[in-house]
Amino acid sequence: MRTRTNLTLATLFFGVFVMGCAELLVVGVLDLIAADLRVSIAAAGTLVTAYALGMAIGGPILTALTIRMDKRAVLVGTLVVFAVANLVPLLVPDHGVFVAARVLAGAVQGLFIAVGFVTGMALVPPERAGRAISVIISGIAVSAALGVPLGTLVGQTVGWRGSFLGIILLSVVALVATVASVPSVPRTGGGVAGQARYAFAPRVLAVLLVNVLVFAAVYSALTYIVPFLNGVTGISGALISVFLLAYGLANAVGAFCGGRFADRSAARTLVVATAGAAACLLALYLAGAVAPLVALVMAAWGLFVGGMVPSLQFRVVSLAGPGGALASSLPGSAINVGIAAGSLAGGVAIGGSGVSAPVVTGLIIAVIAVPTAWATGFLKPPTARAAELTPYVA
Repeated sequence: MRTRTNLTLATLFFGVFVMGCAELLVVGVLDLIAADLRVSIAAAGTLVTAYALGMAIGGPILTALTIRMDKRAVLVGTLVVFAVANLVPLLVPDHGVFVAARVLAGAVQGLFIAVGFVTGMALVPPERAGRAISVIISGIAVSAALGVPLGTLVGQTVGWRGSFLGIILLSVVALVATVASVPSVPRTGGGVAGQARYAFAPRVLAVLLVNVLVFAAVYSALTYIVPFLNGVTGISGALISVFLLAYGLANAVGAFCGGRFADRSAARTLVVATAGAAACLLALYLAGAVAPLVALVMAAWGLFVGGMVPSLQFRVVSLAGPGGALASSLPGSAINVGIAAGSLAGGVAIGGSGVSAPVVTGLIIAVIAVPTAWATGFLKPPTARAAELTPYVA
């Protein structure tokens, strides 16, 4: 039984990894797509925005619409739609169609992650729920650290269509693995109306606010980290990849290990990790001119950010109680809102005050996030009666 559960979690990890690669791949081949479709870089950049909006808005909507369905069937259907959404741009070379396909791909990724959490947590004892979450969500971190650089290399070598073809093939592999290894998980909890009462309770929204603040702080600085490394740290070219790899690998390690801390105390983990991320931003600003220290700080930053994600997810689901199935899609939406807000804030800052300004902006947001995370530590799940109704009991 333990082996079957581990195989299921590995399959869900792989599915999230493939989707994470597809989400971020466009960034590495943006110039190729713009040239091929004869649009500006800015227009091609809407492919990134479209995907994020698909996840943030479409993910919860699709989760609500499929909430009464068998989870295995939803996962299989999601992978089929995802593969088709990535195939369409290869067959119809039109920017508008591409944008629409990216919205759809983002929406089904949000659905896959939400249903993946429900499935994984249903197969393990409650005391191992955090670890199940960390295995699944680490697929995103590993895709950012390894999958995207490899996909970008393929795209730069054989064209962006070659990278997307690789995503389609990997999606098919994930589909076959899901059919073969993921067991049937019947519908959980009540209908959408009943779950929404718990999923959108003030205690849940408070933790989602922490999500938004933390990732706004991170991406205010991270979006513009290359200009910072160029202008302040004094590095350029291939060496920048080393610094980004340090962050990416540490982020993946943090995501893997964060589940154990979530199982021990998700609330405390959130406070420590948020404070750690703020400290890293401060250190980045103060020691930005010392390259070895910057590399160490970026690695620590990645650990804290990756390590808090399982706790964020765990807190939202546990505080939602009987609304956990619907609430499982909300952290991804909150994270994408934070990413969009942080990137915008960092862009405004760098435009007016120079390359260090996004780091300062991120630090200010992080300072606000720390007491917010501390305050949410006092929030409690629904009553014992409601807790008995939660769908996450194996």
